[in-house]
Amino acid sequence: MTVYLVGAGPGDPGLLTRRGAEVLATADVVVHDRLAPAELLELAPRGAEFVDVGKSPRHPTMAQDEINALLVDRGRAGRSVVRLKGGDPYVFARGAEEAAALLAAGVEVEVVPGVSSAFAVPASAGIPVTLRNVSTSVTVVTGHEDPSKPEPQVDWEALARVGGTIVILMGVTHLRQITGRLLAGGLPPDTPVAAVTWGTRPDQLTVRATLATIADHPVEAPATIVVGQVVAQDLDWFTRRPLFGRRVVVTRSRPQASELSRLLGERGAHVVETPVIEIGDPSDGGVALDAALADLAGTDWLVLTSPNGAARVCDRLTDARDLAGVKIAAIGPGTARELARRGIRADLVPPRFVAESLLEAFPDPSAAGGRVLLARAEVARDVLVDGLAARDWEVRVAPAYRTVAARVDDAARDLVRSADVVTFTSSSTVERFLDAFGVAAVPPVVACIGPVTAATARDAGLAVDVEAPVHTIDGLVDALCDWARDGTGGGPA
Repeated sequence: MTVYLVGAGPGDPGLLTRRGAEVLATADVVVHDRLAPAELLELAPRGAEFVDVGKSPRHPTMAQDEINALLVDRGRAGRSVVRLKGGDPYVFARGAEEAAALLAAGVEVEVVPGVSSAFAVPASAGIPVTLRNVSTSVTVVTGHEDPSKPEPQVDWEALARVGGTIVILMGVTHLRQITGRLLAGGLPPDTPVAAVTWGTRPDQLTVRATLATIADHPVEAPATIVVGQVVAQDLDWFTRRPLFGRRVVVTRSRPQASELSRLLGERGAHVVETPVIEIGDPSDGGVALDAALADLAGTDWLVLTSPNGAARVCDRLTDARDLAGVKIAAIGPGTARELARRGIRADLVPPRFVAESLLEAFPDPSAAGGRVLLARAEVARDVLVDGLAARDWEVRVAPAYRTVAARVDDAARDLVRSADVVTFTSSSTVERFLDAFGVAAVPPVVACIGPVTAATARDAGLAVDVEAPVHTIDGLVDALCDWARDGTGGGPA
């Protein structure tokens, strides 16, 4: 088998290359370091072995020779091994040493380059490393030299005379010595300098100063330090995103959290995924739903109230022909999309994505009467059942799924306590969150997807700061962005 040396990129999980994601998805073993984003580990298969060999300044958890031996051992065992490294494996990393050890041992190697922080981090801070008429060259240099060498290997004074842009990686510890030598080499004291800590991540922090003053600022590692006239450019886009710096809790079940997390992350939020519910089979194991789907003769409408219900129903059908002659109503575009993904088009999607709107749009039965199959969560409001029955529809209810409380660990409690916003996408997420954390742990801002969820939160004594006028995941994110920009949080539709 092959050992893959994979560059994880500068910090943002979205900057992993496609090839990197492909090999992670088939890994038997993942050997990862401190700067590899933890979210990337979730791309590996369940059951994969994870080995943390992370290093921090002056505190390595495993010596490099031991890491080399570990990779050789796992590779010789015929397992698919991913060595996940921050940045690029061959840019001021030990990837070349690892590759040499593997090849010497007869183990196949593939190097998967990564996006280097030398270029990605300045870009996220609004700094172009080259700029026409300002800087036509860029030098990337390490500020952390091999301590075993008796003499410094970097001629900082010579670099000062080269001109152009200088990008320094791992230079925080020796920042004062480095800047002093650049000054001694002739760079003007007022040369612009920026130090970007945790670049490309939601907690990115940029310190701008001059060559003479940057060492007086509290710069923390890991930082990418940029020296040169290009730093005078301030093309910031990263921190101008509306949710930048906000820690936002996502309470949806883990399989459903990704869409909301992605949208929040694109708008700058630091997403804290803390699922408080899990989606499972109904208490009867689906017996009632199977019976209802097997007896669709004479059924006029199938009503689906959520993507979960739509998925569960579709999973139990032989194919779409099972629904021949039955019209389908779906509450919300997410439910309609789940049906469309299975090759089924909804006949009715109400303009507002709540049960009350479906009742307003639903037709009356024929003079001979009519039958409705309502496939929904095991515990749900009876608005549809009562409303349809009041209009002389015969309603059959079949539980398609149920929500149960997810296990919450101490690490999740710590993350929630430090958050700025909590998002609720259903009444069950409100109830299970309060069961798990209590009212005292609710972050300062509460954001709800719509009026039903908001009513549940208010009934529990919470103040709802953001209520999405459009009751979808996109609508919730848009409402949060409006709140962040100008303090408005949407309101009842």
